[in-house]
Amino acid sequence: MGLVRLADVASLLVCPRCRCPAVQEGEAFRCSSDSCVFSAPGSFPLVERWPVLADSEHSVLDPAELRKSATGEQPRWSIERVPPRFRSWARPRNHVAVRNVEILLRLLGEPVPVILVVGGATMGNGVEQIYADPKTRVVAFDIYGSPLVQLIADAHQLPLATESVDAVVVQAVLQQVLDPGRVVEEIHRVLRPGGLVYAETPFLQQVAHAGPDFTRYTSSGHRGLFRAFEEVAAGPVAGPGAQMLSSVDHLVRGLLRSELAGKLTRVAFFWLRYLDRLVPTAFAMDNASAYYFLGRRSERELSPRELLEYYRGAHRSPVQM
Repeated sequence: MGLVRLADVASLLVCPRCRCPAVQEGEAFRCSSDSCVFSAPGSFPLVERWPVLADSEHSVLDPAELRKSATGEQPRWSIERVPPRFRSWARPRNHVAVRNVEILLRLLGEPVPVILVVGGATMGNGVEQIYADPKTRVVAFDIYGSPLVQLIADAHQLPLATESVDAVVVQAVLQQVLDPGRVVEEIHRVLRPGGLVYAETPFLQQVAHAGPDFTRYTSSGHRGLFRAFEEVAAGPVAGPGAQMLSSVDHLVRGLLRSELAGKLTRVAFFWLRYLDRLVPTAFAMDNASAYYFLGRRSERELSPRELLEYYRGAHRSPVQM
């Protein structure tokens, strides 16, 4: 089933301010509570064809600005403009995500689970099976419109009812939000008891093309972010080889003031990423390009002591209190 029509999931949508059910009138939405400031018709406007379910007074999303950006157009040197047979040279298949998505879909075990994709305006590398699986219903949003999302929203105020989805996928997003902790709290809120989250977040990476970026996480820091979840699996998405390749790319960009030169350099030095296969996991945990976390919603948080003891890198010194 994959990405469903907005009408099929409209019953899950709520006002981002008061969390009362959202009411669809035509193609626009409003809050169902008469006491809410968003109860007037058209309170949540349309931008192009996407409804914007955001509290504009408490969000960085400005509908006037969104009208300029909600086109889904690719930047000049976007990897998506490269023919598919050459694309893997610059952006190889994310086999870690492929494996973890397979695990996530297997663990869901629901007849037709609802999966929320946070920041889904572009297809994530390695998560395509989520959309291809006929047994899933995918709800996706981003801060701009594209054919892969049903609405525009702010991840700090998810416009979905509490305990309304079975899984959340948030790939390469948390570094770009103002308050990652709040976003993860929102993910915890909208997940049903025992629901699953899959996240990938950078550690040793440059600022993304869509900047600004605000945060980077070590492995321990990433686990701390998801401390209210039971871990199913976690580890590096890519290790120091991939990190070095990215650094060489951006070094050339800076020296030559050319993004294209950096991308061509990345193609020439593609073999650096394969050195990751020679690096033991413990060392990769200290020098990863990015980390993943696959977890299940829990009703308890890891204690400070448990977080201190979580470290899995190569520096095996005693925990200091």
